[in-house]
Amino acid sequence: MGIEGVLLREPRIRFLQLGALHIKHIVHLEGGKPPGIQSGAGSVGSGELSSGMEGHSTGVGRVFLLIFCVSGIWAAYITQGVLQETVSTKRFGPDGKRFEHLPFLNLAQNVVCLIWSFIMIKLWSRSRAGGAPWWTYWSAGITNTIGPAMGIEALKYISYPAQVLAKSSKMIPVMLMGALVYGIKYTVPEYLCTFLVAGGVSAFALTKTSSKTISKLAHPNAPLGYGLCFLNLGFDGFTNATQDSISVRYPKTSAWDIMLGMNLWGTIYNMIYMFGWPQGSGFEAVQFCKQHPEAAWDIFVYCLCGAVGQNFIFLTISRFGSLANTTITTTRKFVSIVVSSLLSGNPLSAKQWGSVFMVFSGLSYQIYLKWKKLQRQQKKTM
Repeated sequence: MGIEGVLLREPRIRFLQLGALHIKHIVHLEGGKPPGIQSGAGSVGSGELSSGMEGHSTGVGRVFLLIFCVSGIWAAYITQGVLQETVSTKRFGPDGKRFEHLPFLNLAQNVVCLIWSFIMIKLWSRSRAGGAPWWTYWSAGITNTIGPAMGIEALKYISYPAQVLAKSSKMIPVMLMGALVYGIKYTVPEYLCTFLVAGGVSAFALTKTSSKTISKLAHPNAPLGYGLCFLNLGFDGFTNATQDSISVRYPKTSAWDIMLGMNLWGTIYNMIYMFGWPQGSGFEAVQFCKQHPEAAWDIFVYCLCGAVGQNFIFLTISRFGSLANTTITTTRKFVSIVVSSLLSGNPLSAKQWGSVFMVFSGLSYQIYLKWKKLQRQQKKTM
């Protein structure tokens, strides 16, 4: 489920992902802010948020704060990625059984983040007047339940590095929809970014995977695995549009309100799916956790990492801007692939490493283009 709760900004659109639940808030690149993100002095204005890493006072304290934010985001989401891969591929206990009920991770994440967001609202929110009612998230909650479930299910069929790369290609459907449906004109550099990412993901998918990596998968099937990842992105698109509509209608909705509403409906839908009938897979998942406490602990820490990591996301956005956050989370993805290759025993061939560098070259170039655009905007306002 996109284990990372991050703020990603695609060409002309950026996505606010809360926790591992892929909660998105669309804001135009030219301005705006994720709702309700607070700084030490109150709400962060659109000019402050879109200023990226520029326009803030410098000092040793800010350097240490940035290091703190980077360390928090990396630690939370790299650990979460390792645990996601562990739960999906490891054989637990003396009987060597796999945890086959991966959608249960979504339910567990929903419950933990629901409780977490409720606590944060009680601690930090001054007023909830004007925010979106809880029932408005019901439709976005459906796609936000199905999409991440597909992303996690893909780990039965493809490796974790392959999943990370596939889910890093969000800009591809965004630009296709923008160009074909809405007639948006993109620049040559923006198309170059998309080409690098699409080419890198395609090359990685077509390169032969090592037998060691394949042996760890429950049911190796690359076409099905990649198909699930791209369906995940498709469902995310509907979630994006619905989330945007809610935020426009209720502009005073805070980020924690969004997290609470989406996780509430996610909990309801997943409870019905997993426990709604006597043969529901949730009962088997609970029984497995009882028999294998190690798996239960991994799942709990996995969920907690997503919730805690979100605090660092909010802190980074409010103090340094969304561009800094995008840079941190993009490099985190690359480090996650390296960690998976070294620690989890997923060796990559030279061609696969070339594909990885191709994808992250496109993402890095995209970040550079955003930085240049912000520089031009700042010069116009001076």
